[in-house]
Amino acid sequence: MKTLNSKQISYLRGLGHTLNPVVMIGDKGLSETVLREIDISLKAHELIKIKVMGDDRALRVKMLEEICEKLASVAVQHIGKQLVIYRRADKPKIILP
Repeated sequence: MKTLNSKQISYLRGLGHTLNPVVMIGDKGLSETVLREIDISLKAHELIKIKVMGDDRALRVKMLEEICEKLASVAVQHIGKQLVIYRRADKPKIILP
C-alpha cells in the first residue's frame, strides 16, 4: 500500500469521524480471527474504525502497526482506544483528493 499525503489523511479522518467501530479487539488481543474480520470489513468498506478494549497505549500502537503491515492498509488515526484504518479497494468507493 502506498503512503498517503497529509491532505488525503485529513480527508479520511473527516470521513472516519462519523463511523462506528465495526471490529472490537478484546482481552485476547489481535488473533487470526480478529485479523480476518478486519480484512473482511476493509474489503466491504475501505475505511473502518476499530475499538481496542485494553488500557495499554503502547500495545494499541503495536496492534495498529501489525494490522497495517499484515493487511497492507494505512493507519489514518489513533485517538484513545479508537483506531481508523484505510485500504483502497479494487473498485474504490472513496475518491481521495
